[in-house]
Amino acid sequence: MNFDAVLRHLGEFGTYQKRLCTLLWLPGITTGMRMVVSAFIQFIPEHRCVIPGLNSDTYAIQSHDHARLINESIPFKIVGGRIEYDPCRVYIRDPGSKNNDTWNINHTTLATEACNKWVYDSSVFVSTAVSQYDMVCDNTLDRTNAQSLFMAGFLVGVFVIGAFSDRFGRKTALMVSLLVNLICGFSLNYLPEHISYTMFRFLLGASSSGIFTTSFVMSVEIVGASKRVFVGVFIQYTFAAGELLICAVAYFLRHWHHIEIVCTAAVAIFLSYWWLIPESPRWLVTKGRTQEAEVIVRKMAKVNKVTVPEHLFAEKMEEEEKGSRSQIKDFLKLFTRRVLLIRTLIIFFNWFVISMLYYGVSLNTRNLGGSNFYLTFAISGLVEFPGIFLCNLFMDRWGRKRLLCVVNVVGGTCCLLTIFTILYASESLQWMTIILAMIGKMGSAGCFANVYVFSSELFPTVVRNVAVGASSSWARAGAMMAPYIAYAGEITGGDFGRALPLLVFGSVTLAAGLLALVLPETLNKDLPETIEEAEHFGRKSISTEDEEVMGGLNHETNNSVAMDTKCGSDRHEKLLANGNMD
Repeated sequence: MNFDAVLRHLGEFGTYQKRLCTLLWLPGITTGMRMVVSAFIQFIPEHRCVIPGLNSDTYAIQSHDHARLINESIPFKIVGGRIEYDPCRVYIRDPGSKNNDTWNINHTTLATEACNKWVYDSSVFVSTAVSQYDMVCDNTLDRTNAQSLFMAGFLVGVFVIGAFSDRFGRKTALMVSLLVNLICGFSLNYLPEHISYTMFRFLLGASSSGIFTTSFVMSVEIVGASKRVFVGVFIQYTFAAGELLICAVAYFLRHWHHIEIVCTAAVAIFLSYWWLIPESPRWLVTKGRTQEAEVIVRKMAKVNKVTVPEHLFAEKMEEEEKGSRSQIKDFLKLFTRRVLLIRTLIIFFNWFVISMLYYGVSLNTRNLGGSNFYLTFAISGLVEFPGIFLCNLFMDRWGRKRLLCVVNVVGGTCCLLTIFTILYASESLQWMTIILAMIGKMGSAGCFANVYVFSSELFPTVVRNVAVGASSSWARAGAMMAPYIAYAGEITGGDFGRALPLLVFGSVTLAAGLLALVLPETLNKDLPETIEEAEHFGRKSISTEDEEVMGGLNHETNNSVAMDTKCGSDRHEKLLANGNMD
């Protein structure tokens, strides 16, 4: 059975596919929740050292005597008319001395030491993983590692769960990922220290990757080639919806255990998919289980109200194992040809930068300023919708290269401009910092859709699957790097520390946008099929240049370009049918 031939009779996006894709898009909501939940459960509350000897100490001032003890024990400075206590140090006091008010006169003459116990502000969150495991001060890197290893788990999950699904089936892989996610998510609330917490966060990242990737693959495998881009892009809207949903959950619950329970419990709903969705018929065909695939196809035909010719069920699927092996060999050729190497590295760099900016802004919303953390985070989720919509709207009008360049340059420039609002604007104008950062976030959200399509068109057919998969892995590397850049800002401290991550994000995003100009445009062009075609793609031949100089064959050249433009879209759809969108 040739499944693509069957789809042409079933309809590329019939009623059955629409229903199934709707179900498969929904896990994108819980994945969106999981990917940014650390912004809430790993939120760093305002904190200071515990007053030595005062076991009942709290961050909130309880009385005048309590305020006096804090002033005598904790270093502080006056900033903007308000007291800011040192979050990590306490005065060294002579055990034989008594409390006296003269300590308030010149604290700078007193020695300090690092403390190992803290009290936390509970106005934003009652409790977070940071406050429970004391991931502050000298232990701040523990928080950064937990977030980075979550992203590392997501990267590992792409390969491990992907290989598992190729061998045992998409549906089985989805169920295994759901079960692992449930077990690790609920267990996260009962772990004794940060090391086990970090390990379980890694497993959560891997299983979340399995849920999202498998759902994505199943949705694009069930539709025709012309609808794969639409299906692949639409799931990003559900991902953004998940960000907004977890923000609302966090706003009402305020305790990281409760937030984590809700985030995990939402995943349990999709265990019902064992009975609601079928195995991918395309995967069944590739495994030779044609009878099972035929049952699903006949059901699809019934729902879509079409008839599939009987002879299609008797056709044998072409052998693709040899082609898969040669795909790896051809992929390596991308790094041995100068032109292809440059283009490949630029694409990899764009994936890396776009993801780094996206998660860098999403997970460090607190450092952007603003009086309401929840409102700022909600805005960062909302801007994704126009970002995705506008990029998809202009992708076929401006072209992939121009759009990628413009959006990256604008987003990167906005991030760079935050240095002026953070360092020189007053507190009342910090909303400008948020707006500039949100423009950068909006651009990165839209660029995800653009760079995916651009990558799939730029790489030749013989390596398209492997090359796009390798490109997307660089996005995970960018997400892993983002927490460490934010950490660099934290240890730098001050207003420049707040601006530093955005300066880094803006600089590399601007560079990625400018480098995109080196790439050839793929809109309405015949896409390369072989390594040789890819090497010459977008480059004029010597004979063509001579003809243009002589002006002898302008008419034929113009007709050729017009013909390419007319048939480019059909050729693209045909080529995508040979590719794998994951």
